[in-house]
Amino acid sequence: MTLCAFLPQVVDIRAPAEQKVPFVFASPHSGSDYSPDFLRASVLDLVSLRQSEDFYVDQIFTSVVDFGAPLIRALFPRVFLDPNREPYELDPTMFEDDLPSYVKTRSPRLAAGLGTIAKVVSQGVPIYAGKLRFAEAKQRICTFYRPYHRILRYLVETTRQRFGYCVVVDCHSMPSSDGITSDKWSSQNADFVLGDRFGTSCARTFITTAELTLKAHGYHVRRNKPYAGGYTTHHYGQPTQRLHAFQIEINRRLYVDEKTYAPLPGLQTLQKTVTALVAALIMVTPHREQRERHYDCSY
Repeated sequence: MTLCAFLPQVVDIRAPAEQKVPFVFASPHSGSDYSPDFLRASVLDLVSLRQSEDFYVDQIFTSVVDFGAPLIRALFPRVFLDPNREPYELDPTMFEDDLPSYVKTRSPRLAAGLGTIAKVVSQGVPIYAGKLRFAEAKQRICTFYRPYHRILRYLVETTRQRFGYCVVVDCHSMPSSDGITSDKWSSQNADFVLGDRFGTSCARTFITTAELTLKAHGYHVRRNKPYAGGYTTHHYGQPTQRLHAFQIEINRRLYVDEKTYAPLPGLQTLQKTVTALVAALIMVTPHREQRERHYDCSY
């Protein structure tokens, strides 16, 4: 299988001439290619739709290529299709026809209106005036979701074959206030949130290194609350199979104007911070005792 077989409009892959480290970085929510058909179907303008984007996250992590790791970025926007959900995680109230039995129709994400196809933007504002047909959802999933994960799986598998294991770092941004989470766990109380599905998706040494490195640079870091990691972290984080995954959420207030979406000077600071973070992470390998204990990831 070669990467050229995949649809070019689905993803952008920034890859080194030679992969030198067992890491794959992914930015599933930084896409900004809004099709005219989707814009016509939505009752929201482009500025409102962009609330759900992970602004500049791919730029913040661009230095990973210099370390010899690939970076995959979805080109389609999250509000159109979310590859960090299960393939068929759909709200039945969004559709005029019945959904097949294999569709997952209940989850906390669906309750918030943020399924594979979102019902609302980040502040809870509805996207569509009317209902969709399931055929539309299936087309989006087959045309965008499936190719994204085929490419990501290809990168993961080739990395594991070459290095003996693979670490997927799923890269995101979070609004400074989402209006949903409680004050105790609101994203406004953290600069970074690291998610490893409460200690199950990667060897502890990776996320501990990330936390200590970010704290050494003066950032306030949380683990797993309010974000423990989505589908990517859960699906690719299989430590017993020599596959590790964790999620990084960066508070947007650090680097972007959340009203105009314009970059702030903090963007360059974060790029330097991430460069230091990647330099620390690539020095880490799963401990021998963890391998012998089948990667016990408990805290």
